[in-house]
Parts: sequence; structure tokens; C-alpha cells
Amino acid sequence: MNVSKRLRVKKGSGNVFADIGIPNPEEALAKAEIARRINHMLADRKVSQVEAGKILGIPQPRVSDLARGRLGKFSLEKLIDFAKRLGNDVEIRIRPSRKPRLRVA
Repeated sequence: MNVSKRLRVKKGSGNVFADIGIPNPEEALAKAEIARRINHMLADRKVSQVEAGKILGIPQPRVSDLARGRLGKFSLEKLIDFAKRLGNDVEIRIRPSRKPRLRVA
């Protein structure tokens, strides 16, 4: 087999959702990070999905959606609420963007 084909490698932006063309990539990244942390907290507590649902205020099938990364079923606000229900403070930071944005006059 001839391995003469060259692979093209493109440096990522730091946001995989932007790199693959997902709409609202910043929100998708924030949701994914919050969901990851929530899932880790639930795993650390070693609770069942039914018990997790009682803590989060949602039925077990929705906990399964959260665990499987089906985040389209959850708003960013709802995920923040879950983090709070697990005993966390949530802080949102605003900082200058690394990418210049188009300014409307």
C-alpha cells in the first residue's frame, strides 16, 4: 500500500463546536463543560439515576439524557440550576474576546 497521500492538519480554534460548525458554539461549549462537571459530581456521590433525578428535580430518563450528553434537551440556565442543586456556586465571567467582533454603529 502506497502511503503517499498527505494529511491536511488544521489547528483548532480551542472550541471543537466552532471547528465543526455547530450553531452557537460558545453556548454549546459552556453546556458541555457544565454537564461534564455535573456528571462527575453525580458519579462521585455514587447515586443512581433515580436518586440523581430527585436531587436535580427531573425524571430518570432526563438524567440518562444528561449522562449521554444529549444536551439539546437542556437550556444553559437549567444546567446551571442543576449545578446549584448539587451545592455549587456558579460564576459567569465576561472578558474581552480573542477574536475581534464586527461592531455595529
